[in-house]
Amino acid sequence: MTSTYDVLSEGLEKRFGEVRALRGLDLAVPRGTVCALLGPNGAGKTTAVRLLTTLLRPDAGSARIAGHDLVREAAAVRGAISVVGQYATVDGDLTGRQNLRLFARLHRVRGPAARADDLLARFGLDEAADRSAATYSGGMRRRLDLAAALIRRPRVLFLDEPTTGLDPAGRGEVHDAVRELGRDGTTVLLTTQYLEEADRLADDIALVDRGRVAHTGSPRHLKASIGSYAEAVVADPAALPRAAAALARITGAEAAPDPARASVGAVSRDTTLTLPRLVRELDAAGVPLLDATLRPPTLDEVFLHLTAEQEIAA
Repeated sequence: MTSTYDVLSEGLEKRFGEVRALRGLDLAVPRGTVCALLGPNGAGKTTAVRLLTTLLRPDAGSARIAGHDLVREAAAVRGAISVVGQYATVDGDLTGRQNLRLFARLHRVRGPAARADDLLARFGLDEAADRSAATYSGGMRRRLDLAAALIRRPRVLFLDEPTTGLDPAGRGEVHDAVRELGRDGTTVLLTTQYLEEADRLADDIALVDRGRVAHTGSPRHLKASIGSYAEAVVADPAALPRAAAALARITGAEAAPDPARASVGAVSRDTTLTLPRLVRELDAAGVPLLDATLRPPTLDEVFLHLTAEQEIAA
């Protein structure tokens, strides 16, 4: 069976005792794209990845990975995927080259030495290839992890929090590697706690909440779906409660004060709202303004807004 989707699930459910970790997860990841799973802690992201990689068996629902049935063809699924977890799995006592050659031999890859050398060059590790992995920076170790995961050319790569614990430079190195995977046509499903990471890397985002996919779309689509973000900086911090009440009335959404910046902000779905009107209405409400802005929302603001909507709907 051929499909344009490398990850396709319908109604996946998983229960741990009384806890329903997944409550009908529907997910569709087109071949050759990067999809990010986002959601608050406990939303079901890790359970979803463990199910889709055959580490857990679903209680209900179905899924196909790289065209193979998740339950009936689990061995074929495992043959089509690779998984990179939150922590480096390479052997620190071995060199980068030795690590990759070892993985190549374990997977019975033809020409293990040549394959290792190709991946070392691809991930910019050829100059450090004969140093022990223990001497690598965090970003280099994660790139070596990615190289090891690609030894047998998987069709689908699962990345679980790939940049956890890395400094900005290390995250940037991993981001470059993931972008290259996407350009090469590898299907990537990643979970991340860094929303700017999803914004930079993902073709599509699936917002998971309470064991279901609550919203999907490209980062640009999700930002556009909630309108603009209005923010006011007040001249007197004592006016913050008044500013919050006025901004909530203007935008029709809850306004969040930021005392440290003497500002208040809210998402507005009102597509007719303009900056001059925002300023006029805040002034009419007696809010002493230093500054006001109306701009597209960040993915962080989208995430907070949509998860707050789910809280209200629950």
